[in-house]
Amino acid sequence: MPIYISMLRGINVGGHKRIKMDQLRASFEALGFDQVKTYIQSGNVVFKTTKLSPAALSKRIEERILCDVGFPVSVISRSSDEMARTIERNPFLSGRGIDQEKLHVMFLSQAPAPAALKKLADLTAAPDQCQSSDREIYFYLPNGVSQSVLMKSPVDRILAIVTTTRNWRTVNSLHQMCQDCR
Repeated sequence: MPIYISMLRGINVGGHKRIKMDQLRASFEALGFDQVKTYIQSGNVVFKTTKLSPAALSKRIEERILCDVGFPVSVISRSSDEMARTIERNPFLSGRGIDQEKLHVMFLSQAPAPAALKKLADLTAAPDQCQSSDREIYFYLPNGVSQSVLMKSPVDRILAIVTTTRNWRTVNSLHQMCQDCR
């Protein structure tokens, strides 16, 4: 049975959109998913289910969460293999002096329009760096997220698609959770 990762956008941040992880696991289990595991409180779920496209999977999960908690939550899903490729393709890993604690991946619901990517590139100011690869954008923010002008911009509105960002440690932890499910 394939292994998937679903990442919920914007839950348990501040006082809005609170979902307890046991409630989230129960929602996934009610969909018939197996070996459901969550990682930290920000809505990262690893599970097994029958083969589905990540987009169809995300839609089913969004509908279930709306029904269970009463508010909409955007979900971006990836297969275990897609997450492995995301890690392999990180263009910043081979750079000299790269602090991996300053790496982030923005997961996208779909590939953005070229004009939107150009706009994002125009907003990127040194020392920040970003590079896109299909449905992910890799960020290197050497001064941290809080000091990044780019991260203070409404990137999801610029790209005109649903996005959710995870730090490099979380990306690797989710991938390891997939490996542990095999």
